[in-house]
Amino acid sequence: MAGLALIAREAGFSVSGCDQAVYPPMSDLLYSQDIAIQEGYHPEQLDTEPELFVIGNALSRGNALVEHILKQRCPYTSGPQWLREAIIPQKPVLAVAGTHGKTTTASIAAFILDQCGIEPGFLIGGVPGNFDVSARLGSGDWFVIEADEYDTAFFDKRAKFLHYRPDVLILGNLEFDHADIFDSIGDIERQFEYLLRSVPSDGVILVNTDHAELNELLARGCWSQIVSYSCTDTPATWRAVALQADCRRFEVFNENIRVATVDWPLIGRHNMANALGAIAASQIIGVELAAACASLTEFQAPRRRLERTNPSSSIALFDDFAHHPTAVRETLHSLQALERRGKLIAILEPRSNTMKRGVHRAELARALSIADMAIILRRDDLDWDPSELTPLAEGAKITVCDSVLEIVDKVCDTAEPGDRIVMMSNGSFDGLRGLLSARLN
Repeated sequence: MAGLALIAREAGFSVSGCDQAVYPPMSDLLYSQDIAIQEGYHPEQLDTEPELFVIGNALSRGNALVEHILKQRCPYTSGPQWLREAIIPQKPVLAVAGTHGKTTTASIAAFILDQCGIEPGFLIGGVPGNFDVSARLGSGDWFVIEADEYDTAFFDKRAKFLHYRPDVLILGNLEFDHADIFDSIGDIERQFEYLLRSVPSDGVILVNTDHAELNELLARGCWSQIVSYSCTDTPATWRAVALQADCRRFEVFNENIRVATVDWPLIGRHNMANALGAIAASQIIGVELAAACASLTEFQAPRRRLERTNPSSSIALFDDFAHHPTAVRETLHSLQALERRGKLIAILEPRSNTMKRGVHRAELARALSIADMAIILRRDDLDWDPSELTPLAEGAKITVCDSVLEIVDKVCDTAEPGDRIVMMSNGSFDGLRGLLSARLN
């Protein structure tokens, strides 16, 4: 929604907005663009007589402002529908879909296209490292979008990505998530089936064949050109092969022919896969392959995607958006591959709706067992007790804390030079980043 506000402002609209809680990095971005923000949903916001309300999917019936909008018969729409109808009806769209990695992959694709002269518009659900904003109209033809499977609005329960009608679609992976709106993996797969039907016959679907779920999905029906990519020995049109354990350097193969070497600052096999999908998509759009790969030397990860917060400290502190067992596992594997001799300490806030329900408890325990020590915040709104993970964690040391201050004390009592600490949450984590950074410094 913050990105849509930026695009609307760039398109010439006068924009203001509200949210229940506003926190960095998006709040800083909105303030920097002089977009007025109010905390809370007060009917007084109608006093400015807006021409249109764009309502995010976090709001539902019973919300005071929503009820007032409906009662006063004010014009309203959803974010995805407004974007499709008002902003990008004539632009070809590159969409990035999947359970994990959408923000990073979309950021990589937008960066490559921008560096190679295409000047795309984009809408990314985070703050890209190489751009001052998370969204823009762009002066070029293409529009890059992070295509989310979450529902559109309280009045439109379709997945958001069904509004985007991509010409090029990247499918990175597919797992169960969003337990608040989906009852099963089958429910999510059905939305992805609908997405495949929206890609034209002359469009291209890039598929990460390392995920068998995607191959099964395509077998149910696909009417577009399929291009495969892989970071393993799985047969695929595009392949990436790591040249070092942390995947900072890797070779790119097209049709089994080595075409380029990428040397970039990101770590992790998952990020190598994200880059490969974006490289292949940019080549389809018309970017020269060598230029695409060379540009990644200057790529910077989006904020809070395995972001090192204290580059000069002897104790490495990272902030990451991981909020699913698979993402937790990949993040910890990536940090494990770094050449450091100290401990790996994982700190997790189970904040997503799926995490709150404890759907993936066994998988989460196995993922956290990669760390030498794991600390979990016991939130008041959990349907389960994080201490249940201890017997599932294969001998790993798991500590449950009842407050962020308790976490800070625990970490600072334990951490030593050479250690790697990673905070994982899809929210603000009650200011843990600032508190822990100050104490460690």
